[in-house]
Amino acid sequence: MSSIAIFFSIIAAVFIGAVSPGPSFVLVSRIAVSRSRKAGLAAALGMGVGSVTFATLALFGLNALLMQVEWLYLSLKVAGGLYLIYIGIRIWRGAAHDVAIDTPATPSGGSIRRNFWFALGTQLSNPKTAIFYGSIFAALLPAQPVAWLIFALPPAVFAIEVGWYTVVTIAFSSNRPRALYLGAKLWIDRVAGAVMGALGARLVTEGLPRHIWR
Repeated sequence: MSSIAIFFSIIAAVFIGAVSPGPSFVLVSRIAVSRSRKAGLAAALGMGVGSVTFATLALFGLNALLMQVEWLYLSLKVAGGLYLIYIGIRIWRGAAHDVAIDTPATPSGGSIRRNFWFALGTQLSNPKTAIFYGSIFAALLPAQPVAWLIFALPPAVFAIEVGWYTVVTIAFSSNRPRALYLGAKLWIDRVAGAVMGALGARLVTEGLPRHIWR
């Protein structure tokens, strides 16, 4: 298989992984619908930075390290799961509170930064993302890939992740989705919080020693 074909095969796999629903989708869509389009775009950028960080580390062997040092991988799973549970609790507890929708044209600078770091932390909290990229690269990259392929993959991953979550942001920050959210905020936030907490709990249970559950 040519290097061009390998590149587009990896890009296709990354795109499928990006559009699969998960904690990142829940977070970005909620930020976009409850705050502002710029806040959602900041979160999309945070997701992109988190993904390209894992993709770059996977290219340099993080996946192999995590698979060989089992306690490190399991510890990261538990820590990431606890972080997602924390986010889920925050969303659930805030469900009954009225939300002040930011003016899309003039959100506060601090809000933009907070949404970026919040999204980045969510993306980095899941070590499965590192395994995902490591598995794709291990399966599709040749043993000695050409140099341009190594340098082209991280920016391509970044573009796919940011591009997808930009689409999500634009869709969910439109007037009709926002009006629907405001009308059913209590239940939407509780569902979002429950989903986030459940995903975190799953990571924790997968990371803890198996004999605990027997």
